[in-house]
Amino acid sequence: MLRKTILQPTNMPIVETQRLRREFQAKKKVITALEDIDLQVEESVVFGLLGPNGAGKTTLIRILSTLLLPTSGKATVAGFDVAKEPEKIRPLINMASGAERAGYDFITARGNLWFFSQLYGVDSSVANRSIETLSAALRLENYLDSKLYTLSTGYRQRLTIARSLINDPRVVFLDEPTIGLDVMTAKSIREFLVSQAKDQKRTIFIATHNMAETEAICDRVAIIDSGRIVACDSPASLKKNFGAPATVMEVSPPLQSLQAISSVRGVKGATSAIDADRGVARLKLIVDDEGAVKAVGAIVESSGSKVLQSWMQEPSLEEVFISLIGRGFAERESEDAN
Repeated sequence: MLRKTILQPTNMPIVETQRLRREFQAKKKVITALEDIDLQVEESVVFGLLGPNGAGKTTLIRILSTLLLPTSGKATVAGFDVAKEPEKIRPLINMASGAERAGYDFITARGNLWFFSQLYGVDSSVANRSIETLSAALRLENYLDSKLYTLSTGYRQRLTIARSLINDPRVVFLDEPTIGLDVMTAKSIREFLVSQAKDQKRTIFIATHNMAETEAICDRVAIIDSGRIVACDSPASLKKNFGAPATVMEVSPPLQSLQAISSVRGVKGATSAIDADRGVARLKLIVDDEGAVKAVGAIVESSGSKVLQSWMQEPSLEEVFISLIGRGFAERESEDAN
C-alpha cells in the first residue's frame, strides 16, 4: 500500500477536539448529544470510546469523519479542521460500522472492495494489490469471488473491515466493529486491528460498548456517558485510579429492582446480570466498606431472595464504569429508555 504524505507536524495529535458540542433540535426541546468534549488521540494507537447506547459515541465519530458539523467547539483530524477543511480530511480517513451493510449483495466481495477503492481514487493496480493483501490478513481470500449475499455474518464483517482500509487511511473510525460476532471471529478481527496500528502505523478509533474488547486491545480509553467524557487514560491507569474491587453476589430468585440496593449508604454502584438457565442474578457491587455489603445482604433476604454465594473480584473496566457512573451499561440504558 502507498502511504500518503504526512502534512501534519509530528508533535500534534492525529485527532483532537476542544470543547466540542453537538445539539439536535427535537420537537419540543434541544437535545445535547455531546458537551465539552476534549480529546487528544496520538498516532499509531488503538483508541477506544467506551459508553452505553445513546452516550454520544456515534455522534462523535460522525463529526470526526466530516459527516456532521459540530454545534460549537473545534475538532481536527491530521491537523485539519473538520468544519473548515473537510475535503483535506476525507482522503486521509475511512470509517465503518458493524451495524451497516458491508456492500452490494449481488456483487462479489472482490468487486465491492474494488468499487469502494475507486470512490477514493485509488489506482486500479494498487487497489488490486491491496485487496489481495487485506483479504489474506483477514482470511477472506477464499471468499473474494463469492457474492456478498452468500457470505456469513463473520465474513461480511471481515469485508467491512477490509473496506475501511482500502484507501490506506491514516485514521480509521470503527463503530462497534465486532458486534454480533462469535468469540473466535471477534478475536481474529481485534488482533488484526492491533497489528494495523502497530505495524502499519494507523490510528484505530473504536466506538464500542464492549468492555472486554476495549480492555483487550486499546492503548487508551475515553469513557463517555450522556454526552460527556468522564475519564480518559490507559486501561491500566483507569483501573488503578478509578477501579475498586467488586463484591459479587449470586442471588435467587433475581431481584425485581436495584433501587433499594443502590440507595444503601456506602454503595457507590450496582449492576445485575441474570442467568436465566440457573434462575439466579449476579449482583456486582462497588462499596465503601463491608458494612454496605451486609446491608445489601439484608435487603436481599428481606425481599424473599437468598444470597447463594459471594466473592471479591479484581477491578476491570466494568468496575471503573460502575464506580464513575453508579450503574452498569444495562441499567444506564434501561434508565434512558424510561
